[in-house]
Amino acid sequence: MALSHASKRLLQASTVRHAAASSPTLLQAATSALIRLPSHPPTRFRSSSAGGKPSVTVREALNTALDQAMERDPNVCILGEEVAQYQGAYKITKGLWEKYGTDRVVDTPITEQGFAGLGVGAAFASVGGDVPRGGRLRPVVEFMTWNFAMQAIDQIVNSAAKTRYMSAGKIQVPIVFRGPNGAAAGVAGQHSQDYAAWYSHVPGLKVLMPYDAEDAKGLLTAAILDDDPVCVLEDEIMYGQTFQVDRRVMEPGFTVPIGQAKVMRAGRDVTVVAIGRWVGVALRAAEALRADEGVDVEVVNLRTVRPMDETTILESVMRTHHCVTVEGGFPQSGVGAEICARIMESEAFDYLDAPCERITGADVVMPYAKNLEARALPSEDDVKRAVRRQLQRPGATDGKSAAAR
Repeated sequence: MALSHASKRLLQASTVRHAAASSPTLLQAATSALIRLPSHPPTRFRSSSAGGKPSVTVREALNTALDQAMERDPNVCILGEEVAQYQGAYKITKGLWEKYGTDRVVDTPITEQGFAGLGVGAAFASVGGDVPRGGRLRPVVEFMTWNFAMQAIDQIVNSAAKTRYMSAGKIQVPIVFRGPNGAAAGVAGQHSQDYAAWYSHVPGLKVLMPYDAEDAKGLLTAAILDDDPVCVLEDEIMYGQTFQVDRRVMEPGFTVPIGQAKVMRAGRDVTVVAIGRWVGVALRAAEALRADEGVDVEVVNLRTVRPMDETTILESVMRTHHCVTVEGGFPQSGVGAEICARIMESEAFDYLDAPCERITGADVVMPYAKNLEARALPSEDDVKRAVRRQLQRPGATDGKSAAAR
């Protein structure tokens, strides 16, 4: 497959990885070759509701975050498979190629290792030349799915995450890797993995998991502004989901601070900490428990997996004296395991009235059959049973969580 003109220029920039220390001239040349910015009129976000709080899909929130970031900072560019004319496999980049041009919205060949490396090299390009705003390129790399990013894990972990430390802080890597993560619907074992725990294990990476439209808009904006590599793990199932948000959320200046969890529902009986789309499962279970059994569940949306907001979790657990975690990944060495460990190793341990409990995906390769797929993922009933077990209530043992199946 032939490289486009813009892709060749990104390839030039990527040589920085091998030459930055020894050849400042090459670095400057690569930077100058990459940035030739067309001028485009600004656009405004249009609310899908006539009055009150606007209704926004997660897809629209992500698209708006990218649009506003590119309008604010000409150093922000996007690259990935079919992100330009086709507007992205999930239409997250809709309208951006028309508005910002081929030099900033770049279609790449189908080679995740290659275009992730191009992005990392572009992020290294940070001195002189024609690059505005202090000479700092800010690439956003879209993976069609994080499952395909397995091909690029060396670029993400070894090239992006470690370079600031290994250069004694001389080289920053302001890059965002984003795309759908976790199980979708009927895509089986090789397209359904949840990589939250994988990437949260790596020093130098920040790992974000948005749940709703506010998370998506604010976290992606914060990720693009960050001077370190950030992995944004989205959820294909959530792209079309609509949420009401405050109008300020869709304004250009809005961000969600990285490393800050959010209490979605206050409660006094049990803390449930969830990530990604499983926040919605936890919220629905909490409402059912309140309506049917009078149990008051506090739901914490973790939002950032690394760095983890330990303070919010521990304060909640010390109020409720119980904790359940919910995630879609495998049980061993998962995000829930890390949360439970931090509780056990902190002063919150002395406040527990029952052992912490994890709800996870099943410890199996994701089945293709619809009925088996449903059994391999957490459900509202799993959450309700776990809460009952915490409180030693009837109905606690009428089934097992996905992790135990």
